[in-house]
Amino acid sequence: MTIARRLDSLLLQADRRSKMKAIGRWLDERDPALKAALLRRARERGVDLPDETIEWPGKRLVRLALAKEGESRARSNPIKKDEAFRCMCCGTWVPEGGRSPRNHCNVCLRSRHVDIVPGDRAAECRGIMEPTGAEMAGRAGIVIRFRCLCCGVRTRNRAVREGPYPDDERALRVLLAGGGAPPISKNRGMEPGVEE
Repeated sequence: MTIARRLDSLLLQADRRSKMKAIGRWLDERDPALKAALLRRARERGVDLPDETIEWPGKRLVRLALAKEGESRARSNPIKKDEAFRCMCCGTWVPEGGRSPRNHCNVCLRSRHVDIVPGDRAAECRGIMEPTGAEMAGRAGIVIRFRCLCCGVRTRNRAVREGPYPDDERALRVLLAGGGAPPISKNRGMEPGVEE
């Protein structure tokens, strides 16, 4: 089998991250000629590579050849960002969650579409995330399903059941029963420590 065919065969197998890593290790340990062919393929596709690229790990070269290098650099793990906020729907002052970050109002259960990865504040939409339902999810307890009213993106988040400001039990029961989003009542609560 020619080197070009072997390379094509390997790249077709690299459909998951674990396979890319395995192929990269194999290139590093066993086949420097195939690694050089992979570099030529990437350069032919217009990828600008420095001279020391041959020393790079094989898995990185596989990602370059498959044009997945940028995808591998995108953050996918949550960022713990716990901030107090005023609910845009009902006006409730929502304090920090404490033990775990809170991303939704504890009264009306609505949220704002601000994250792509939890905590990154990178979403440009800024629409209202309306609760569409809830489910029991093992150790996580109740998980609320949300849908953005502007762009339609769907997310999930744990309900806050403990602490000084737990989620409204009646609203959670409505969601668990499949009743849809709870009604909004204007609750212009003051910030903690502020008197009228």
